[in-house]
Order: sequence, then C-alpha cells, then structure tokens
Amino acid sequence: MITEKAPGKLYIAGEYAVVENGNPAILVALDQFVTCQLTAAQHQTGRIISRQYQDIELSWRRQGDQLVVDQRDNPFSYIIQAIEVTEAYTRSCGRQLKMFDLTIDSDLDSDNGRKYGLGSSAAVTVAIVKALCRFYQLTVTNEKLFKLAAIAHFTVQKNGSLGDVAASVYGGWIAYHSFDRQWLAEQQQAVDLTTLINLPWPDLEVEPLPTPKQLRLLIGWTGKPASTSLLVDKISLFKAVHQQEYRQFLTDSQQCVTRMINGFRTKRLDLIQQQIRVNRQLLARLGQLSGVSIETPLLQKLCTIAEQAGGAAKTSGAGGGDCGIALIDNRQDVKQLQKRWQAARIQPLALHVFFDQDSKED
Repeated sequence: MITEKAPGKLYIAGEYAVVENGNPAILVALDQFVTCQLTAAQHQTGRIISRQYQDIELSWRRQGDQLVVDQRDNPFSYIIQAIEVTEAYTRSCGRQLKMFDLTIDSDLDSDNGRKYGLGSSAAVTVAIVKALCRFYQLTVTNEKLFKLAAIAHFTVQKNGSLGDVAASVYGGWIAYHSFDRQWLAEQQQAVDLTTLINLPWPDLEVEPLPTPKQLRLLIGWTGKPASTSLLVDKISLFKAVHQQEYRQFLTDSQQCVTRMINGFRTKRLDLIQQQIRVNRQLLARLGQLSGVSIETPLLQKLCTIAEQAGGAAKTSGAGGGDCGIALIDNRQDVKQLQKRWQAARIQPLALHVFFDQDSKED
C-alpha cells in the first residue's frame, strides 16, 4: 500500500489580485491533510472511495489506456482529472498502466462535513498525483508535481490562481506569483504533456518564505462556508465594468504584498502586520466598490477582537465566510483572544503551519 498526503492551505494576503497573471500572494500550508491510500488491484475493475463524498464508492475500468467511469454517478471531478493527467505523464515516461484501488480521507472539513475553506480540492489533487508518481516509480521535483496537479485542477476549475495547489506542494509559508492560465490552455492544445511540464510557465514563481520566530498565526472559523468560484466570478463582473478602479486595486495589492514578502525575508513582524492591515483595507474597498460581501459582520468582529489584542487581522481567501486570520506576537495572551472569539461564536481552529521535510528540491 502507498500512502501520500497533502496539506490544506490558507491565503494570508493577495486575494483576488492573484488571479491576474504575475500578481503575488502569500499562502501558508497547514497541518490538516487529505490522505490518499493506493493499492495495486489484480481485478479488471478499480475502486475509488472518498470520505469527502460520504464514502461513495466509484468503480472504474480501462478501455485501452483510458480510464472509464460512469459520468452519471461521478462527483469525483478533481480525483479523476488527477489520475488522468498523472497517467498521461506516466505513459509518456514509458511506463505501463496498472489497475489500482484508491481510498481518500480528509481532515479539511468539520466533523459534520462543512468546509473550513482550507483548499480540499487542491490538496486531494496533489495527494493523488504524489501517490500515483510513487506507484509508477516516477521521480518528480516540486515544480513538476505542481505543474501536474495544476493542470489537473485547472481542467476542472478555470478561474482560480492555483496558489492553493502550490501551498499543498511546497508546504510552509510561500510567496506565489500566478502564471498565465490562458497560455496554459493554449499550450495544452499545442504540445504534448511532457513538453508542457518541462516548459517554463510565464510569470510562475514560488518562493518559500522564512518567518520571524515570534510570529504566531491564529485562525478563526465563522461557521459559514463560502464559494470561492462564485465570489471570484462576481469580482470578474466588476472588473469588466470598472476597469480603472480594478487596475488600481491590482497595483495597490501588488505593492502591499511585495512589502509583506520583504517583511518575511527580513523577519520583521511589524512590517508584516502593517501590510496585513493595508491588505484588509484594500479588500474592504474592493468589496464596497463591487458590492461583494468580502468581510462579513462576523469576520469584521473576528478582526476587531484580534486587533484589540495586539494582532493584525483580515479575512482569508475570497472572504464571504469561512476563515479569518490574525498574525500576532507569540508573547501576547492569545488564549484570551481565542476566548473572546468563542464568545462571539467564532471557532478557533487548532491548526499549525506544516513544513514538508520530505519534499524534493527543484
């Protein structure tokens, strides 16, 4: 049996702007995982079981080298794409395809199945690609692992930045510059997969970030799941009508995140916190201009409580629900802050930064 896992993630800064080519964001990988177990199968039908989908079992078979499932019973879009992309790469490396059973488990949702917004679709994609690469004895760098998982994820969801995939691959704190997804879509039609994986992707940058030793990340969950795709689509409509205001938002966000990246490089918590507050203001203005509820009343309460305790706080990701974050000096009284969150019906999440000690350097 092969077991691989991939961590969930949270956005720290740069949300919305990162969907535009070359724009930076900061993300962090967390110690909650999607775990994938893969076992060789001797029979003619493979099985995929995922607790993300209430233990639904999906059977699959091969028709030549193609993986065939009944689409009418298939809620497993990211899983299937991860298998298909990785096996296409496997064939290009001269390996013969085999049958297998796949079991997937996830820590990234609450006990009652509600999503925390930790990037479960990206994590499951990365975990499957990692497991299949081991199964077929393919050695891949972090960069190739990212590209394979990004292609699979992009095929299902067209409007994301793929920063969540990068966080699941690299672990820790990262600065991520989004690549040109239109270029990717065009190249998928023009070149074979091996060539595409080996090409430099325009604007793509992933930089692991050092962190100040006194930095503490606190995460609060509002209990309300949010649809990132839907919120990004709404901002896209605003972009089309108010191009000048949107371009100004992009410029301001890029400057803010670049300063924050420098704060990490120089391990200056004060500079990081200052830019967290700037980023919150930029997102608040974007929400006001677009009519999109990025910072909900409960997320606003989360931020107010954290700021009063000496932290710098903002929404994480697309907002509209899910999680808020606070970056605080670990010498502060964080327990009192968390008690106040709980009193406001905000659930502190017992999550920590995950650093992948086994990841392969590029």
